[in-house]
Amino acid sequence: MTIKKIYLKPGKERSLERQHPWVFSGALAPGHENIVDGTIIQLVDNYKKIQATGFYSPSSIAVRILHFGEINIDQSFFNTKIKAAFDLRKKLNLPEKNITNCYRLIHGEGDGFPGLIIDIYANTAVVQCHTNGYHAFLDEIKNAVIEFSDNEIKYVYFKSKESTNPEVKSNDKYIGETGHDEIEVLENGNKFYVNIVTGQKTGFFLDQRDNRELLKKFSKNQKVLNTFSYSGGFSVYALAAGASHVASVDISQKAIDLCNKNIALNGFTNHTSLVADVVDHIKQVGDDYDVIILDPPAFAKHLSARHKAVIGYKRINAEAIKKIKPGGIIFTFSCSQAVDRELFESTVCAAAIEAGRNVQILHRMNQPADHPVSIFHPEGHYLKGLVIHVG
Repeated sequence: MTIKKIYLKPGKERSLERQHPWVFSGALAPGHENIVDGTIIQLVDNYKKIQATGFYSPSSIAVRILHFGEINIDQSFFNTKIKAAFDLRKKLNLPEKNITNCYRLIHGEGDGFPGLIIDIYANTAVVQCHTNGYHAFLDEIKNAVIEFSDNEIKYVYFKSKESTNPEVKSNDKYIGETGHDEIEVLENGNKFYVNIVTGQKTGFFLDQRDNRELLKKFSKNQKVLNTFSYSGGFSVYALAAGASHVASVDISQKAIDLCNKNIALNGFTNHTSLVADVVDHIKQVGDDYDVIILDPPAFAKHLSARHKAVIGYKRINAEAIKKIKPGGIIFTFSCSQAVDRELFESTVCAAAIEAGRNVQILHRMNQPADHPVSIFHPEGHYLKGLVIHVG
């Protein structure tokens, strides 16, 4: 098979020499405009040297690099890289028998697969593509995941209908043998139902595992408010740690139904839930809570929305800081890649100034180690959080 070549403008190979896995459209010489979305291409510099192999996309990120240099993208390629990802997770003690059987196997650029996510839920892998090139390699991905999972993975579900170019028609489906829509999983000994078909993202927010565990240190005998609660991850952990009461709030009835189901699965009763706008609810609660969790969805998915996102983060943090009991603890997060840690902390600082209360930072939180960040792709560090003490 002849692989199409795309030529770089003179000097534009420098980002490749720094091992950054994205090439933007402005770096490409004319001649690529008619290449089909998802095509494997070779990037060639001004000296006719093949610099990289990757997937082409007619967008601002025009090429996502799979390998620096020349290589065949085939079953052997996926075997090598997916085995390496499994080997790393084993070093992280994932999965851990009878304790944790859900984790991230492939974290995009952090594992050398730009635009690809694979999450593991017990015996099922969920594949989510954010670039169309992977659609042609679903069998290769499935084969590698099953082969190198030590017989743990039996089913592979493709869930990318809403995350790739709508012009490329694809339906969410099982690749090969059909498994179940809803799966019961374990995370740090806590039980959760995960619906991989109707749930957000791949079904569960695996990136908060370590931060949920940290919450347990602050929850015993405390009254806890979990906002943007989705399936109740933080709520279950707080109750497991001995919280006196937990309230979960989300604007989605579907999310609250799943949250209630997970609370019952773990046998807890000292819990209430409410479908409501989070900011409006916090304004009305009074100083009832010892601990508040603020884990909103991404307010800025693109740089153009960053200013609006900052206003949103400041608003919810200011309300929480105003309302929490003296001596209270707030877990506050941003998963917006466009809002870096410095900007996020400055925004929380501005919220504290507006609230007129003394605030101390106790912990800085991140995504867990199964969401690794390539040192050459700092954009992969998207989750940042603070544990703050409010006087």
